[in-house]
Amino acid sequence: MSSKRGGGNGARLAVIGAGIGGAAVAALMQRIGYEVTVYEQYERFAPAGGGIHLSPNLMRVLRYLNVHRHVLLKGQEPSAFLNRDAVSGETLYTLALGERAHRQFGSPFVAVRRGELHIALMSAVAPGAVRWGKRLAGLDSRGDAIVLTFEDGSRAQADAVIAADGLRSKVRGALRGSERPVFSGQVAFRGSYPRDALGAMAIDDLTKWWDTDQFVLSYWLDRARRDFYFAAMMPQSDWPGEASSVPADLDEMRFAFRHFHPDVRRMLATAPQAGVSKWALFERPPHFEFGGSRVVLIGDACHPMRPFMSQGAAMALEDAAMLTRALLGAGAFEPAFVAFSQARRERLARVHRVSAANTFMRGQTDPEWVFGYDALTADASSTLPALKTMPAWALAA
Repeated sequence: MSSKRGGGNGARLAVIGAGIGGAAVAALMQRIGYEVTVYEQYERFAPAGGGIHLSPNLMRVLRYLNVHRHVLLKGQEPSAFLNRDAVSGETLYTLALGERAHRQFGSPFVAVRRGELHIALMSAVAPGAVRWGKRLAGLDSRGDAIVLTFEDGSRAQADAVIAADGLRSKVRGALRGSERPVFSGQVAFRGSYPRDALGAMAIDDLTKWWDTDQFVLSYWLDRARRDFYFAAMMPQSDWPGEASSVPADLDEMRFAFRHFHPDVRRMLATAPQAGVSKWALFERPPHFEFGGSRVVLIGDACHPMRPFMSQGAAMALEDAAMLTRALLGAGAFEPAFVAFSQARRERLARVHRVSAANTFMRGQTDPEWVFGYDALTADASSTLPALKTMPAWALAA
């Protein structure tokens, strides 16, 4: 195990994956003095994805990284999160947001395109830190170093590795062997299109339409309410192949949700063929893999969960913040990684359980435990110093 202390001191960290979690953890680790190199399998930065919710617990980390303004300008702060019966339209629960979110949770709630969040986080990573076109082939511990090999034949060394390489994590595979994601039995039609297609139809900022085993989530992606987004989820017995998505059959989608409220039917009827895809929801066995003495996993590589609370990205950013605090406090990699896993396990288990149940905000709900959580200060101690009390040299880095 490397003896290099938390706080950086030039220790080399390899981050596998330049997605949302990888970009966040790389930016945070650079701030506390680590020499960080990010290895990404894609050849270039190409932000993509549909809509995403940036809940207050996520926004705190963005604010700490000073990239929150980008998503605030690009996205929308919904006035409320409405939860309605899918057939009758009856209101089941309303969570006031907008200025109320600032007052109640200390940070805003933002709906935006996923790519804008990725752009914001990548802007916080030091230029030149990402190596593109590097698909991991294997890891090998040699003394105090870890040797990384890539499919292009190249190699690199690091003192520790942070795996942020998602659901199909190569690092997780290296630690646990072949453990392929499995189809969850649920699919989602996801699409977006311009407001003009909706005509004069009134659309609330953010609504989840609940049925027994189906739901539709609808919201605006931008402050001007020009771009509309929806996700329509339902059960499906199987999924052919391993591709995550296929072009949607709009007739299939509209038939499946034909009993929903007229407003929902109109949203789906308006969707253009080119703007909608059908996604399989894959998952892993309910086992968190945090890693070992010099390898640690975060985000979906560690704890993939169903997206029914819209907390996947938030959990990855919370991981990044808590791991940074653990390295600052524990001194060396192994005790830091142990402290990180101990600090995260209970919260992740609760979010995982509630998300899988798909009950969050279906009725009267207290969301404080989710949105009010502050990964910068939670459980502050000598082994988990609060990031808000970081030394001046770290904040200025």
